[in-house]
Amino acid sequence: MLTVKQTFSLLILGFLVGCTATPPSEPDTSVSEPNSSNLPLANFSSVFTEWRGVPYRLGGNSKNGIDCSAFVQIAYRDAWQRDLPRTTQSQAQTGQKIAYEHAQYGDLVFFKTSRTNIHVGVYLGDKQFMHASTSKGVIISRMDNPYWASKFWHFRRIENPPLLSN
Repeated sequence: MLTVKQTFSLLILGFLVGCTATPPSEPDTSVSEPNSSNLPLANFSSVFTEWRGVPYRLGGNSKNGIDCSAFVQIAYRDAWQRDLPRTTQSQAQTGQKIAYEHAQYGDLVFFKTSRTNIHVGVYLGDKQFMHASTSKGVIISRMDNPYWASKFWHFRRIENPPLLSN
């Protein structure tokens, strides 16, 4: 039988488990220049510019360090003034699952980096997504990078995320 301390430790470990796999080196890419007809991309581009290079920190949610689900939550808040859940597990249950070929700007993209870990980013189109990488901090990566291609799980579309409460 588990002691209270062991049980508490397991609960904390379970809460912090998301976004912990370290991918191999990948090329650093940048967002294509937004055009005036694609305001969401412009908004996500601005978020990326502001957060680019912020280091990864499990459980972090500031410019001192951020994890993948906090970065996605902040990106949605800052780009579209919408609330998303804080954890990858909750984000993976939000919205509608979308087929790869139907992915659009702003869709959430999920990867299973291990049997128990989930990683999330924001899809930017052209096989690119922004995320908080455990090894490089906030970057843009390519879906066709062999590491990410092998870990791809699914996309989710947040059709009408809740507006921020004022």
